[in-house]
Amino acid sequence: MLIKSPRGWERPLSQSTPESLFRNRRSLVKALAAGPILAAAPFALSGCDDAPKVAAKPPEPDPSAHLYPVSRNERYTLDRPITPAVLATSYNNYYEFGSSKSVVREAQALPLRPWMVSIDGLVEKPIEIGVDELLQKMPLEERLYRHRCVEAWSMDVPWSGFALKALVDMAKPLSGARYLQMASFQNPKVAPGQKSSWYPWPYVEGVTLAEATNELAFIATGAYGKPLPKQNGAPLRLTLPWKYGFKSAKGLVRFTFTDTRPVSFWERIQGREYGFWANVNPEVSHPRWSQASERVLGRDGGKVPTRLYNGYGEYVAHLYKDMKDERLFM
Repeated sequence: MLIKSPRGWERPLSQSTPESLFRNRRSLVKALAAGPILAAAPFALSGCDDAPKVAAKPPEPDPSAHLYPVSRNERYTLDRPITPAVLATSYNNYYEFGSSKSVVREAQALPLRPWMVSIDGLVEKPIEIGVDELLQKMPLEERLYRHRCVEAWSMDVPWSGFALKALVDMAKPLSGARYLQMASFQNPKVAPGQKSSWYPWPYVEGVTLAEATNELAFIATGAYGKPLPKQNGAPLRLTLPWKYGFKSAKGLVRFTFTDTRPVSFWERIQGREYGFWANVNPEVSHPRWSQASERVLGRDGGKVPTRLYNGYGEYVAHLYKDMKDERLFM
């Protein structure tokens, strides 16, 4: 008799999203607490209209479209249905384009080509590379990851992209490099939110090199078997499934290796609520709400318990052993 032992992130099918709820759009649109989602943090359902806003004209063809779909890596799977693409690509926070939960239309103004990526700092040789050349060098694959927002909702997405470790290996960081800082694009001519002087643009995120080279750390370049939509962070978006979503910086243009811990976007704005580590922990509440449970987008009613490290502890818990005086979970 074959007995399967579930992995840390797996859940019973009884907690799956019912199809009937997905088809009832009004039941899905429930207000969530305001705050930074994904920061690059895509996909929030709170405060939205019944129907998503759409672009006034068809989006420009993506030069990388021929690369998708890519092969799925079966090491990273889920035990509940993937969140419908219409939800994951219609509602999200992207403060570069405004504070609304629906920025699909606004994000279409972002030009994706030319898109140059800088890799600099403590590396053997700083380089600047076009995104299409970078994609040709990277081992693309699809992974199914759970996403946990700091606002206490969650979803499940098939991301396409490459392990962040592959980029680190290509960069050849020097021995003194301890952190990787990532910065998003800055173009207030097309991103009206960047005209807001009270935000510290560009959007900056950071991780330790140990985190950057962990097997879960991922750069998303696509979703649902297609190139990543602009509103979800195209062409490059950080994906760290064991951390709160505001760590997932969108529209990346710079990777800087440094010996100094970066101060990230939301940490600079409100460090009491959003820290450098931002690991998921149900026992550590946000200053304004509990993190003990989460609402799965599209799930019919109620909440499910949140898991430590979003259920990925077997992969990442060792990174934080014996750390003292560190706010690891906010």
